Amino acid sequence: MCQLFALSCNVPSAVTFSFTGLSARGGHTGEHADGYGLAFHDDKVCRHFIDEGRASDSALADFLRRHPIRARMVLAHIRKATQGTVQLANCHPFVREWQGRHWSFCHNGDLKGFDPRLTGSYLPVGDTDSERAFCWMLQELRKRFRGNRAPGWQQLAPVIAELAERIAVHGRFNFLLSDGEALYAHASTSLHWLQREHPFGTAHLVDHDLALDLSVANGPDDRMILLATEPLTRNEAWVPFAAGESRVFVAGEPVWRHVPNASRHATVVRAEQVDALIAA
Repeated sequence: MCQLFALSCNVPSAVTFSFTGLSARGGHTGEHADGYGLAFHDDKVCRHFIDEGRASDSALADFLRRHPIRARMVLAHIRKATQGTVQLANCHPFVREWQGRHWSFCHNGDLKGFDPRLTGSYLPVGDTDSERAFCWMLQELRKRFRGNRAPGWQQLAPVIAELAERIAVHGRFNFLLSDGEALYAHASTSLHWLQREHPFGTAHLVDHDLALDLSVANGPDDRMILLATEPLTRNEAWVPFAAGESRVFVAGEPVWRHVPNASRHATVVRAEQVDALIAA
């Protein structure tokens, strides 16, 4: 099973520490050796790095571990191929444009019999179920939101959760999706999240003999959300998603969640953040 990672924060931050732990799973402590990638969002655009090699020992991965690229939103993926050949075109995250913003997407799981009709708005470059799912989701969002004004996460969240549930009937569908403003996440089987905020402690990686004093790199107003298929650190309170749960995170805060068969969608924002989030 592939490994997912994401960061959402209120100030630009680096992921060199987290990627050191994640990339070790790409052929060293794990068997996910069929490619990897990262997408660093900077407002409407993102810097996108993909490689078909092993994340644990490729030259590009070593560069990304050593050279901090700061961003408010980061998605990362290390691949264990279940569908599609090992090639660059099948490496996540996949990136497409919609409503004048770059959207990035990565998936872990295996979809059986998922062959939706794609109209040409978005077409896969590679041959994975993951990229087909991403193209279909964007195609459906484009159909439902036809206006010139881009919808906010408040409008998008329930639609993305609905689309996720429609795809998930075909198999395991854990995914991360972002336009640089909001992070949308869905778990069929395994996904965890963690919030870091003041006072910051020291984090110890699971897959590497390395610790980081987070108080040195972060100020009292900084906050961040990390997501990972399996916890990256061994001494922090990672929270597992429920089966079928969808969540949205904005600027290092959990702002929305939905669990199938629950009585209603839930918005979970701090009171002082409501006006700012709606204005955004």
